[in-house]
Amino acid sequence: MTLFYALSGLAVGFIVGLTGVGGGSLMTPLLVLMVGIHPAIAVGTDLLYAAFTKSVGVVVHARNNAVNWRVVGLLAMGSIPASLITVQTLKALAVDTSRLESVITTSLGIALILTASALLFIDRIRRRAKANAESAWRKRWIDPVTVGIGVLLGALVTVSSVGAGALGVVALLFLYPRQSTLRVVGTDIAHAVPLTFVAGFGHAAIGNVDWTLLGSLLIGSIPGIWIGSQLASRAPERLLRSLLATVLMLIGGKLVI
Repeated sequence: MTLFYALSGLAVGFIVGLTGVGGGSLMTPLLVLMVGIHPAIAVGTDLLYAAFTKSVGVVVHARNNAVNWRVVGLLAMGSIPASLITVQTLKALAVDTSRLESVITTSLGIALILTASALLFIDRIRRRAKANAESAWRKRWIDPVTVGIGVLLGALVTVSSVGAGALGVVALLFLYPRQSTLRVVGTDIAHAVPLTFVAGFGHAAIGNVDWTLLGSLLIGSIPGIWIGSQLASRAPERLLRSLLATVLMLIGGKLVI
């Protein structure tokens, strides 16, 4: 089974390296639906998996000056408290395991559907945002709205392990359309690291992390991400994004139903 976990990490890492999306979106439902791991354990383990793997990305983006640290701070002002509150809520729900499983599974399904929608409409959202880049509301409310987005991401990521990637990028592209895509992605990853660490160790504190599973996933994902990254420039981005969105939509619908 440890070999299977490592191969799962390899496959998901490859897709992440190839498309830049799909870590939590694929890993958590894979663990829940194919392996049969309890949703709470899958979410907690995947959060720390994401925290460790994305830490490498932060170093690279920071060296390239591709992180807007002010925006990271605004997002974290909302997401970290929201994550801590959500962990305490999950801890309270843990007395009824069936209810906890239902809450996490449904939240995971909704998060996957939202992620799939974000992948499909990301170009349209950015075009519309650019057309309204100088709107009055943006100049006046951009900071509190960014904190509010952080609150939503913090709660959603903590309960489902999904949302720190595609949803975070789409939200930032909408709020900051004049930022380059590279800087938006770097900012999103930089915010995702403290969020997933806080959420992941919060889950660990209530017993929702399988450390052996985590180690196996990390062993497989590192070469997977490297291989996928090498092939990314030759891959048809829109086709891959559409295929990934379709898969996530189907999995999300299954989990919700």
